Amino acid sequence: MTPRQKSLAFFTLVIGLVLEIVDLTIVNTALPAIQRDFGGDGAAAQWIVAGYALAFSVLLILGGRLGDLFGGRAMFLLGVAGFTLASLACGAAGSADALIAARVAQGAAGAIMAPQVLTMIQLLYTPVERISRLAWFGVIGGLAAISGPILGGVLIAANIGGLGWRTVFLINGPVGVLAIVAGWWLLPRHRAEDRVRIDLIGTALFGVALAALFFPLVQSEHAAFGASSALLLLGGVALLVFMWRLLKRRAARRLPVVFDPALLSNAVFRNGLGIALAFSAANTGFLFLFAYTLQKLSGFTPLQAGLIHVPFSAGVMFGMAVLGRTYARRAGKWLIVGGAGLLALFYGGTLGWIASGTHDLWTLLPLVLVAGVGMGMVSAPIAPIAVSRVERNHAGAASGILKTVQQIGGAFGVALVGGAFFAIGGERTLGGAIIVIEVLLLACALCAASLPRAIFEPA
Repeated sequence: MTPRQKSLAFFTLVIGLVLEIVDLTIVNTALPAIQRDFGGDGAAAQWIVAGYALAFSVLLILGGRLGDLFGGRAMFLLGVAGFTLASLACGAAGSADALIAARVAQGAAGAIMAPQVLTMIQLLYTPVERISRLAWFGVIGGLAAISGPILGGVLIAANIGGLGWRTVFLINGPVGVLAIVAGWWLLPRHRAEDRVRIDLIGTALFGVALAALFFPLVQSEHAAFGASSALLLLGGVALLVFMWRLLKRRAARRLPVVFDPALLSNAVFRNGLGIALAFSAANTGFLFLFAYTLQKLSGFTPLQAGLIHVPFSAGVMFGMAVLGRTYARRAGKWLIVGGAGLLALFYGGTLGWIASGTHDLWTLLPLVLVAGVGMGMVSAPIAPIAVSRVERNHAGAASGILKTVQQIGGAFGVALVGGAFFAIGGERTLGGAIIVIEVLLLACALCAASLPRAIFEPA
């Protein structure tokens, strides 16, 4: 392929990356409008956001294996097509339940689409060339995550064709068609591996266990935590323990497994997963609650709520591109500890501003800006630190596990933070949600502090 053809193929992959990431956060700004149309409760709002992340996390590793089996190009096109159709179903949904089902389908299609991006990058570029391309992916991914609420506010305010919040999903239609056409003509064809085998049993157990853990947390708004909720949580934990033992037995017999359990014997990788889980939960839970309460409690319009995210985006880019690039290698663990401390202080301050009922933006905007810096400081070093001591032949599997853990953290962050807000506060106080976020950020900082001093030196 010529350099021009490679650049066009890379741009096609960027479209898929942005589709997947933006749709995790763009819906946050639209939730109050959706509730007004459907009369949904807090649990429905949580499912609309977290159902996407839950389906994505459960099927992500399976999506990567399907790419190995049938070819990355074919699975990318299938994933984009499914994602586009699910987006149109979200825009046409006539009830909260239909929207939740379409969001779960979106997450499942995204799990097929997303792993193929890395596969295509490996095919298109040499190892040295991949460094700059993957660095671009990090910047674009960070921008996409924070731009979601901004774009959502702009689309709802524009009210194109009187469709209101539905344009947040319908906009994926033309973008998805563009990605399918471009991918068909521009992405390289390659021979799939003949010996790839898929662990369907492990994938099914993983999904059922996560659902059992997740459901009682979301439904806590409707009923007090009782025996049925406790049984579900215990059942989910028991399934995870059973899955782990089964995984080790299958790996010892060289049968297909969801992931190689030997990876978790790497202490730095385990700690990196702990950081990613706690940070994703705190961050996704905050972004969900921030966009929601700006409208429900502070009375801002969707456009105003979206625009308030602009200084947050600026802070994230500074934290990632300046502080992260400069200090990640020399002091990555302390960058995470410091960033988590900033987030604990300024996430709490931001939500406290909302709870106070004041409308002084000159106080809010600096809080949001510094919170963004903290988010960038934490997010930049996580992936390099987590895989720093992973052997190269396990790099793909480790990256897949890391992304899966981040998505699981996002889903459970919405459940925990949203549950604390809707169930404990009854949409009147943010105290319980702030405590949950602070505990998660403390866990993130403790995991980072326990990392070895010279992370990037050979063990």
